Amino acid sequence: MSRTVFTPTTVRVVAVGAAILALAGVAGVAVASDDESPRPAVTAATGKPHGTAADKPREAAALTGSAKLFRKTTEDVTFTFDAHLAAKNNTRPDKATGTFRFVHLEKPGGKGGWAKGRIDCLVTGGKVATATGIITGTNIKEMKGSRVGFSVNDRGAHDRLGYSWAATGGPDGTKKLTKCNSAAPFERVKQGTGDFHVLPWQVPYPTN
Repeated sequence: MSRTVFTPTTVRVVAVGAAILALAGVAGVAVASDDESPRPAVTAATGKPHGTAADKPREAAALTGSAKLFRKTTEDVTFTFDAHLAAKNNTRPDKATGTFRFVHLEKPGGKGGWAKGRIDCLVTGGKVATATGIITGTNIKEMKGSRVGFSVNDRGAHDRLGYSWAATGGPDGTKKLTKCNSAAPFERVKQGTGDFHVLPWQVPYPTN
């Protein structure tokens, strides 16, 4: 699997000049499905758990945390999420709010690319989450305003992560990506660099 670091050269190679995480592979839609209950999600800003007696009403869903991806090279790749679906929006995953950020450097402190944005959809099930968001800030101008997707499998010390551009060579600036759509969580998280937390969605099944 090829992984290209963002540099001025790779910007010219990728169709829209964006190659933060150039990866070859087959992308699939990540399905939020797992009946196992994870530990409570933690807000990135406060470090306090959600879904506890001190935090009512319980929010409908959440994806929080920060971690680096596993690499055998010097690459330094970090994803951070603080995404939430309020209790009042339990039937509207597209009302989710929060932030995301990802950074890909050729080495710690080296050259690379970054992007940050606002979450616009979140669906979780068991320990799996899919989310999308709009890029509001980046050092690659062609990407600003585009929608990107993420998927996370919350497995404790063995978390996995995926992203919508897994098979396209990098975020391609599209604004047409369907909300809450991403590739399966195929990437491994580097142990000891952080953790992701998923709060499962309480699906509003019909009663009649």
